Amino acid sequence: MAGTFTWVIGTFTRVAGTFRWLAGEPPAVTDLTITVDGRTLRARWLDENPQTRAAIEAALPLEGDATRWGDELYVSVPVDVPAENAREELPVGGVAYWPGGNALCLFWGPTPASRGDEPRAAAPVNCVARVDDVSPLEDLDGGATLRIER
Repeated sequence: MAGTFTWVIGTFTRVAGTFRWLAGEPPAVTDLTITVDGRTLRARWLDENPQTRAAIEAALPLEGDATRWGDELYVSVPVDVPAENAREELPVGGVAYWPGGNALCLFWGPTPASRGDEPRAAAPVNCVARVDDVSPLEDLDGGATLRIER
């Protein structure tokens, strides 16, 4: 069956039993919604720390008053997992769990520990997700209320 049809999320064509996206780039898959003082961010789970990810996912939704440290927010969470492929340098938009402080961290730019423009944690963290677009955080001033949910 060949032909073109419109689905709620876009236009596809079916050729030889497979579907192909027609209208620009396919939409990003969103696993998490992160709200920072009314700013909505979309994030995708990463696969590098599966035990940490599972513990955080089981605890969702998470919410609290976050502390700011450079271009990082961190909030205490009721999760207790050990270091798992922990690292200090993170991608822009990195969402990570800090085992030493039982906190979830959101990185969108340099911190006082950075050696340049890269986001860098004060201690090794387990990166579990990544925010696709951090531009809504550019005008954030001080700490914020942080909520993470499916």
